[in-house]
Amino acid sequence: MTGGVVGPEMGEVRMVLRGESRTHRFLRARLTFLIAATLAVDAVATAGIYMLEHNDPRSGFDDLGGALFWVSAQLTTVSSQMPNPVTAPGRVIAIALAVWAITVAATLAASLAAFFRARHVEDTHHP
Repeated sequence: MTGGVVGPEMGEVRMVLRGESRTHRFLRARLTFLIAATLAVDAVATAGIYMLEHNDPRSGFDDLGGALFWVSAQLTTVSSQMPNPVTAPGRVIAIALAVWAITVAATLAASLAAFFRARHVEDTHHP
């Protein structure tokens, strides 16, 4: 970005952040919910995995930081080098995290598609 020139994409991002139209506010609300809910899931799952796994000698969850790293890696659908949970409840959490991550990715894709479609309709009907 040179000379203060901003492409149309950045202008659109700013419009979403400011909530300039109903369409922008709707996308902002969805993104805010997805981020807040994912952070809450991350915190709860980190505490859960740590409590369930840290006493098991087969587990790689020795500290809260390691549990946070593993849970966050699962939520971003990126694997880590840490071993998976060894307890049955820990494995249930791992499956729930995978389902959550897939759901968030699909919801994000659908939200962006709906946003782009709505913006196209707005631009077509209101030049």
